[in-house]
Amino acid sequence: MKGSVKISVQAKRIRFDFTIRRNLTIVRGDSATGKTTLVDMIRQYVDNPSGSPVTVISDVPCAVLEGSLWKATLSGISGSIVFIDEGNDFVSSVDFARAIAATDNYYVIITRESLPALPYSVEEIYGIHYSGRYGSLRQEYNEFYRIYGDI
Repeated sequence: MKGSVKISVQAKRIRFDFTIRRNLTIVRGDSATGKTTLVDMIRQYVDNPSGSPVTVISDVPCAVLEGSLWKATLSGISGSIVFIDEGNDFVSSVDFARAIAATDNYYVIITRESLPALPYSVEEIYGIHYSGRYGSLRQEYNEFYRIYGDI
């Protein structure tokens, strides 16, 4: 896959808008900024697109990769944006780095750990700005920002 992809993920009270520009995007940040919420919303939509309160707007299909069967799952994903939440230890393995190098997917990895096996750019490490706090009746609007600024 080449080029950038704009994505909007939204439910009744929360919305994420961001652009994926490279095959590896890293999202970092403090607790309660919406990182896992983003992956949960995408999972909910992917698992039941017609019955989910979540809407995903993207020209490219989205997927969530997790668990011990990640290799088998990854072999069935092509031309997609693959989201991986923190806590999936396979992302730090050389085996994972080799596996994704052979695909045409983009990857959005939520992590607080360093990933020395992966060749990502410092320009594609993001945090999430959010407009409100959980529990509010207002809709939250969330967007990515470059942690290391424009380089």
